[in-house]
Amino acid sequence: MNIKEVVLEVVYAVIPITVLVTVLQFTVAKLPAGAFINFIGGSIMVMLGLVLFLIGVKIGFLPVGEMVGSAIVSKGKLWIVLFFGFVIGFVVTVAEPDVQVLAQQVYGVSDGAISKSLIVAVVALGVAIFVALALLRIFLKIPLNYLLIGGYALVFIIALFTSPEFLAVSFDAGGVTTGPMTVPFILALGVGVTSVTGSKHSSDDGFGLVALASVGPILAVLLLGVFYR
Repeated sequence: MNIKEVVLEVVYAVIPITVLVTVLQFTVAKLPAGAFINFIGGSIMVMLGLVLFLIGVKIGFLPVGEMVGSAIVSKGKLWIVLFFGFVIGFVVTVAEPDVQVLAQQVYGVSDGAISKSLIVAVVALGVAIFVALALLRIFLKIPLNYLLIGGYALVFIIALFTSPEFLAVSFDAGGVTTGPMTVPFILALGVGVTSVTGSKHSSDDGFGLVALASVGPILAVLLLGVFYR
């Protein structure tokens, strides 16, 4: 792994917004000095954190995800693949920082009526079910577009019956599950599975797994809105 390459990736990602805010500070925005200093310090911490995180992903998450995917397929039993796909999808979503932030915000907006643990559990359950479904798709060779069209059609149908408060939250839930914890592991898991199944499109199947996984939490939160009164 090229650490210099990782550092440059982070610098190219963070420096432009840092420069833009700095320019605005001295031209239009005129933020308080304390806030601007905190922003610069935060930018440095973000870059350091991202460098460490990306190194960890490339050293640990991606190789382990691929090995886990290939190992469970080698057992030769479909139910084992689906079961561990479900468990992995649930666990990595619970650990996803973006999901925790969403749960905290929903808890605050609802004045505690909707608990953080409920939102996290519902979102994680949605991801887990659709990760298992995505793995099943790989084995049954079902075209990805069929499941995506069907999934989003179901989303818009259920949206007609859910509480309005849950509608926006549901689509946010789909977004937060594409965060830095969930995507690398699920993507690597899909590549590991397809590398053993002999698929010629392992990368496509891996990305399809992530796409389907993001539909699950949307449906889960919409269903919560239907039954949660």
